Amino acid sequence: MPDENQNTTLAAIDLGSNSFHMIVANMVDGNIVVVDRIRDSVRLAAGLDENRNITAEASDRALECLRQFGQRIQGLPDDAVSAVGTNTLRKAKNSNSFLMAAHEALGYEIETITGLEEARLIYLCLLYTSPSPRDRTHHLVFRLLLE
Repeated sequence: MPDENQNTTLAAIDLGSNSFHMIVANMVDGNIVVVDRIRDSVRLAAGLDENRNITAEASDRALECLRQFGQRIQGLPDDAVSAVGTNTLRKAKNSNSFLMAAHEALGYEIETITGLEEARLIYLCLLYTSPSPRDRTHHLVFRLLLE
């Protein structure tokens, strides 16, 4: 991860079961300033067949989305991009071959994370974006449940 005191551009990509999300932000003096949000409903989970393989149609939708994401963030250093896959990629039997094609389409590594890591990241996002101390208290309870 780049130095947070440096002015730099970062991208976070979530390959979810129903939609893929990308947020591009500038890190300015330790603060995150969102400059772009892109969401595409790729319906990856709906594209699992009876054998839990990602179908060609679902793969095509997902790869086209990742190509568009890749064009937007082209040229960013590898350590400035975090791309994660969640539940559908954990379940799909052919996720390894899909991830190879996805890496080529996006231009960056994609990590399939565990359900616990997914929950931890959601918690951190909620904590970071909470406007009030009361909300933070609820997040503290949530954090205790995760540990």
